[in-house]
Amino acid sequence: MRSLAPGIKLITSFSRDSWYRFFILILTFVFYTTYHLSRKPISIIKSQLHRNCSNVIHPADLNITDNDTWCDWAPFDQNNYQNLFGVLDNCFLVAYAIGMFFSGMFGERLPLRYYLSSGMILSGLFTVLFGLGFYWQIHSLWYYCLVQALNGLVQTTGWPAVVACVGNWFGKGKRGFIMGIWNSHTSVGNILGSLIAGVYVSSAWGLSFIVPGIIIASAGVICFLFLVESKSHTLDIYGEFACLCTQAVYRIRNRRETETNKYHNVTIAKRAMFMLQGVVEFSLCLLFAKLVSYTFLYWLPLYIANVAHFDPKKAGDLSTLFDVGGIVDVQNRPSHLLTTNKQNNMSLLCLYLLLGPAGMLLWCGALVNGPYALITTAVSADLGTHECLRGNSRALSTVTAIIDGTGSIGAAVGPLLAGLISPTGWNNVFYMLISADVLACLVRLQSCPGHGVILCGASCYNTSRYETLKNNSLNSKNVQHIKL
Repeated sequence: MRSLAPGIKLITSFSRDSWYRFFILILTFVFYTTYHLSRKPISIIKSQLHRNCSNVIHPADLNITDNDTWCDWAPFDQNNYQNLFGVLDNCFLVAYAIGMFFSGMFGERLPLRYYLSSGMILSGLFTVLFGLGFYWQIHSLWYYCLVQALNGLVQTTGWPAVVACVGNWFGKGKRGFIMGIWNSHTSVGNILGSLIAGVYVSSAWGLSFIVPGIIIASAGVICFLFLVESKSHTLDIYGEFACLCTQAVYRIRNRRETETNKYHNVTIAKRAMFMLQGVVEFSLCLLFAKLVSYTFLYWLPLYIANVAHFDPKKAGDLSTLFDVGGIVDVQNRPSHLLTTNKQNNMSLLCLYLLLGPAGMLLWCGALVNGPYALITTAVSADLGTHECLRGNSRALSTVTAIIDGTGSIGAAVGPLLAGLISPTGWNNVFYMLISADVLACLVRLQSCPGHGVILCGASCYNTSRYETLKNNSLNSKNVQHIKL
């Protein structure tokens, strides 16, 4: 008797649920990779929008009035171009920070598949519109600010939705490891965005936005066609083969759960903020962590171009090493090596010294993106599925939005401060970043006395306070329903 091929045996050895989990993990990884891919081009083209034109050969038929700014793109040809870049970044990030607080509430009430796919398609549209400014010869700062602000709003659909999808499919036991690997999509998206934008930045910088915009819009179509939000939705796929009585029981149970959670869905945000102590602490910690991370995200290529005097493409390519370091830290390799023995420490430090600036970029990326990645994935997922939320899967979207929305305030402030401080010297920018990292450490030390820098916010839960609020909620349930 012939045996099955080894590949078929391997495929059939996994359950249907396992294949769904793997499929959802890959899909959400690709989806959020495209989100960051579409955000990155703005940092790459800054050094192209304002250059030292005295070193650029100009066409013979071009009438030049100012030898220093003839090749710059108005309105960024002025002396305050760094402030204008800061305003441009801030339009996106402020809109993102504001929208993130409301995004979780919409994510609770709308189907995640529709919510995520529409956000990706709209994000692609606004990214393309920014690039079309090159071909339409638009030199109005207001146009680019408006497009950036609208893009920031629709980009808030991404993070709460993908975290909720992954949280629905993976239990707490495997979530930390799974999300640690899965969260590398941030760095992968930044790397791909830098490389794609770098291809077109010197010839036609509009394509640096148009190509990523088309990619994320295409991913939105794929999301609409293939995303399965949770395990319960798989019952609809195989429902015609199931027993009718099983379907009836499932519908009745689902209706009862919906009625029971109707009131709790309204108060998820309040419970998350006031009953889970870790939400506030991790939100503040993420605020300072994202301030540092997003300052590097938006200003590192321009810093490399100005200080090392590289062309825009080389500066963009070199800046990807920062994100490569972020991917390495997902596996916690650098921090592990620093805590084992002196031989490993010396070997690692010698390696970075040999690599020079490239090694410092890798090391800096690992240290900056590590805590940021941990808080936005595993910590948010654990807090969003805490027992005090009574198993409500929709709460995960809101808690994630609260934490990431607070962190996005720091993401908005960081690049803005960099734009204001950089004219006084790049050293002052780094002093600002160092101060933000120190404040992030102080927040964790203050919230977890006696635990050092251990991430203990998820266990700092006030049980007695929850029980009191729970009893009050049950005793006055009818009155609260009337008020709502």
